[in-house]
Amino acid sequence: MARIGVQAMMLRESFAELGPFETLRKVADIGYRVVEVSQIPMDEANIAELERARGELGIEFAALSAQLDGEKGATPYPLAVDVERAVGDCRRLGTDMLRIGMAPMSELRTEGAVLDYARRAEKAAQALADEGIALYYHNHHVEFAKLGGRHIMDLLADEAPSMGLEIDVHWVQRGGLDPVRTLAKYAGRTAMVHLKDYRIGPLSDEGVKAHADGDHEAFMRHFAEVVQFAEVGEGNLDFASIVPAAIEAGAKYLLVEQDRLYGRTVFEALAISHRNLVALGFEDLF
Repeated sequence: MARIGVQAMMLRESFAELGPFETLRKVADIGYRVVEVSQIPMDEANIAELERARGELGIEFAALSAQLDGEKGATPYPLAVDVERAVGDCRRLGTDMLRIGMAPMSELRTEGAVLDYARRAEKAAQALADEGIALYYHNHHVEFAKLGGRHIMDLLADEAPSMGLEIDVHWVQRGGLDPVRTLAKYAGRTAMVHLKDYRIGPLSDEGVKAHADGDHEAFMRHFAEVVQFAEVGEGNLDFASIVPAAIEAGAKYLLVEQDRLYGRTVFEALAISHRNLVALGFEDLF
């Protein structure tokens, strides 16, 4: 059965302030028992606290985060030079999945650069597969730009067939595609899905003033910013359809994430998403 958890990017400040164990205790108190680790130094002290949370709180780690390039010992794990450390920490924390949060923007500008990145990702995915670890790529909206007539996401998927996909439904929507259809398109390759709502907020006071003043350039900047991240169930995405579609596509983990909180604390936001998902009938997935 698929499980709903938390993408730890939104917990990074709490990790730094309270430490991983106490942060995950608060997450568990809300009702989440699954975490995808991201944007935390994977040093011995933090790994030990994550390991403790696994043993004492029953936290399950969906995946750790990695990148292709970088210096050995860096966080996240640079797979071109540090597969051994990544594999060791995955085994220590009980996960068989690594995920790349996003390719460097310089790698996504031309078709040739994307194809080169995808081929290097395929090499890393094959090396990890030999160790029993699967590699996944997480999308933003930029991967739905077209190069040579194909979406960047499809270039990556086609040229790195050993790499799975981690679909973020907010960024799919922001990229102009339908989340449910996109999940169906990549069925069988999607073990993880990010649950993040898409909200249209009010135009800012500065935007209203720019419009009244006839400052079209300033107005359009503020106008674009009415698209917001939101707690699951607080925006416009149809999670009653998205969650079943994600499970049908083969997702093992559905991970709540919110890039900006707009005045709420991270734990308030997570509690709202939890409450709304329970209200939609998904309590058994926690």
